[in-house]
Parts: sequence; structure tokens; C-alpha cells
Amino acid sequence: MNVAGLEGWRCKLLDWFHTHPSLIAALVLAIGFLLRLKTASGTFLNPDEALHFLVANQPSVMAVYRASLDTSHPPLLFLVLNLWRNFGTSELVLRLPSVIAGTVFCWVFFKWLTEVLGRTAGWAGLIFAAFLPPMIELSAEIRQYALLLCFMAVALYCFERSLATASASRMLLSFLSLYLATLSHYSGILFAGAIGGYGLLRLTSQGVSRRVIAVWVAGQAVALGLFIFLYRTHISQLKGSDVAQRTMNSILSRSYFHWGHDHLFLFIFARTFGVCQFVFGQLAIGDVAGLALVAAIVLLLRGNAWREQSGPTPRQLGTLLLLPFAINCAVAIADLYPYGGTRHSSFLAPFVIAGVSFPLAKLAGRQIARGVGAAIAIVVLCQGFGAPHRPYMLRQDQRSANMTRAVAAIRQQVSPPGRIFVDFQTYFVIRDYLCPDIGTAFETPVSGFRSFECSGYNVISTDPETNIFDAESFLARWPLMVSGYQLKAGETVCLFQAGWDIGLAQELQNKFPEFRGLDVESFGRNINLFKITVGQPMPATSVSPR
Repeated sequence: MNVAGLEGWRCKLLDWFHTHPSLIAALVLAIGFLLRLKTASGTFLNPDEALHFLVANQPSVMAVYRASLDTSHPPLLFLVLNLWRNFGTSELVLRLPSVIAGTVFCWVFFKWLTEVLGRTAGWAGLIFAAFLPPMIELSAEIRQYALLLCFMAVALYCFERSLATASASRMLLSFLSLYLATLSHYSGILFAGAIGGYGLLRLTSQGVSRRVIAVWVAGQAVALGLFIFLYRTHISQLKGSDVAQRTMNSILSRSYFHWGHDHLFLFIFARTFGVCQFVFGQLAIGDVAGLALVAAIVLLLRGNAWREQSGPTPRQLGTLLLLPFAINCAVAIADLYPYGGTRHSSFLAPFVIAGVSFPLAKLAGRQIARGVGAAIAIVVLCQGFGAPHRPYMLRQDQRSANMTRAVAAIRQQVSPPGRIFVDFQTYFVIRDYLCPDIGTAFETPVSGFRSFECSGYNVISTDPETNIFDAESFLARWPLMVSGYQLKAGETVCLFQAGWDIGLAQELQNKFPEFRGLDVESFGRNINLFKITVGQPMPATSVSPR
């Protein structure tokens, strides 16, 4: 194709963007929705998802609320799932609220980003929000993040439209969305601090109607009351708990600052770039995104940006992009909330995408086709060369058929009232798939364990202290379980393990002669089933982990 042909193609593409923006946006959203739907279908619930449905699967709203107090999350998603289960309880149906919320987020985020940074940045941001692998995954699981992001985007957009149109009702809608974001996930409190600081800047730097100011002040007061209520009824009980301490010292240890051990600047630098790596799902591109985010904040704070319409100044936008990271980093330094490349910092994703979209639009010279083309190229690289963040299960190992076969094998090989022994993460999975209608009740007659009847079986689970069995923890827990529940020699116990990072059976076979002949049935790499007889030769319990 000659130069004239290329120029003609570019002009036609630009004309298409200008004359059919809604149609193109709808097409992007439709593709994003289908990708989320595909990701949400065909896989069994991971342990966290199983936990969420177990809490939601209660006979009444009050029962759901009471059960939610035993988790580390606010109640909104559990209440939504409690009502949504009337449409069905298959994995796909239960994930649909997240799929829908994640798609709505893309649309509202596009509207907000266009409002504050212009059309090119808005289109680039839409491509990132709709197609980056982590953004799809967050919208395809039974977790709080899709609802959180959706309500955050609505709060941001309605706030801008309220000031642009002097609309008190839109300011009210912004606060209602803020409350719902907070009731979706506790990181919404950090977002509230960021939008609150930004709102104060906006309201004190331009003429705003008294009605809008009155609603904003009242909204802040109600938000404070909501935070106090959540703290007194739930958050205060979580802080310092054994579960919280174990989480801080294990999987999220790098997301908290350790005085006397970590270097403050390196912590801030590494964790900020870790957030960008998480959002883009690719390490190298995430690092480049981190540089783009820093550049965007510096450029905006220096006032180096164009303004396509009235609205926030560049410095105000730079402050808005900076505040969420500063607040999250500050609370991580204070050991109050993690900061880094994990889903717990997902509330930062809109600000990462906005920060990357701005310099991308600037480099594109405000030419939408160039900006969109660059965003698509980045997404393709992330899709093709990205790596999932731990913990994860490969899709072929998480197929629903694997769980169906595993449950069938339990029913075939174990006769009621046989005993089944599981670790804590498997506890949620087995309750959802083997006996989904029994609620959340369990007994704790033996310290360190919980037991319950499940479809005629007697299931014994470890407590949260032993989340995933390895050889060391299993061999330490086995004799305690046998003596505590007074199992008799010769009695057979079924060991069932399902979820992330399972490897008990293989570790026992590889490390101990007593288990060389262990008959293990695997259903993908994330579900194992085998039997152990009480009284059979066992290795010493003082085992050192590899």
C-alpha cells in the first residue's frame, strides 16, 4: 500500500472514530464482556470463591451478615450473592455479578477518563480496562474487586459531572457509589481518602453552588459515620487477629514495611512498580507502565497538560493520581493494609491505567487512532507474554469436569459415614461441592480442628493455622487428629486436597519410604485423593520442610 493509501486509511479510521464513537465503545465493551464470560465459565470455584459462596448461602439476610463478620470483607458481595443464587448456583451464574460489574466499570471509567484527560486518553484507557488479562480475571471471579472498581468509577464520574453541571443530585449519587464501594471492599476506605482530598481541592479552587457544597459536606459526614460503624463492628476485630498476623507474615509479608529491615525508598519504589506489574500482568511492561505513571504525575503536577474542556486543572489531576498510592503506601508502612503487586491493591488499577493513558495520549499527539493502536499493541504483548500472579491454577487443571470427577470418586470409594480429612483451603471447596446445602456450622471438639457432617460423611478439617497441607504440617497434625477424634487402628481415612499449591501426596511419596506405594488419584494438578490407614507405619513428625 502506498503512502497516499495509508493516509486515506488513517483519515477514514479517524472519521469513523469521530462519527461512531458510541458504536465503537459498545463493540469494545461487548468483546470485553464475552472475554470475561469465557474466563468465568468452565472452571470450579477456587477456595476463596468457595468461601464467598459458603458465607452467602444462608437462609436469611441477617444470617449472611453474621457469617460475613467471620471474614475479612464487608458484607455487600455476600448479600448480593444471597439474592443472586435464586437465578442458579452454577459457577458461571455465581460469577455473573462480577462479570457484569467489571463490564460496567469499563464503560464508566471510559466516560470519566475522557472527561478529565481527553478523548485519546479515554480510548486508550478503555482498551486497557477491557482487555488487560488481570482486569479480565478480576471481573471473572466471585470476589469483591469488580464491584469495588465499578462503584469507584461511578463515584469519580458523578463527582466530575456534579461540578461541571452544578448538580447536587449527581454529587449525592457520587457519595452513594462511594459508600457501596466501601461496603464492597475495605480498600474503598483508602479510595475515599483520595477522592476526599481531591474533592476538597476542587471545591476550594472554583466557584461551586452552595447546594453542591452542602451535599459534599453531608456526604463526608455520612462517610465518616460509615467508617466508624465498620471499624467498631468488624475491622477492630480483624486487626491483630491470628489470621491477620499469619497473612501479614506469609503471603503478604512483602506488601508491608518492616522497620529495621526494609529500606523505605526501595519499599516505595518496588511496591509501586509491583502494583503496575500486577495491573498489566507482565513484568517488563509493568515496569514501563510504572515509569509512565511517574512521568504522568510529574507532568500533571507541573501543569504540563492540555485541557480539551473546563474541569480539573492538571495539578489537581496529578494530585488525584498521586493520593491513592501515597495513602496505600502510608497505611502499609503503618502495618494497616498491604501495598504491592497483589489483588489487595486492585483499587489502584484505575489510577495506574489513567496514569499510563495520559503520556500515551501525549505521545500520540492527541490522535485517537495512534493512541488506540499503541494501547492494543501493549494489550497484545500482555496477553501473549504475561504471567499469572500467585496463587493461581492453570485453566486446564481448574476445569469443572475435574471437580465433578473428584466428587464422584469420593462417593464411589468412601462409604458413609466414612471420614475425610482436609486442610483449611480444601474445607471451603468440599463444603461447596460435596454438601452445598448445610450452611457454615461446624464443631470444634478437638483443638486445632473443625468437623461437620457432609452428605453422610464425617469431614475433619484443620483450622486456619494449617491452610495448605505439606508433609511437615500433615505429619504433625495426623497423630493429633487420630488421638483427638479417637480413631481406631485399621480405620481408613480419605485424604482430599483441592486448591492452590497442593503437593502433599507427591511430597510424601518422594520423601518417605512409608508412602512410596501410596495410591493417589489426581484430577488435574490441583485436586488429589488418597487413603491412609490408622496405625500404618508413619515417619517421625519432626520433619524439616524443603
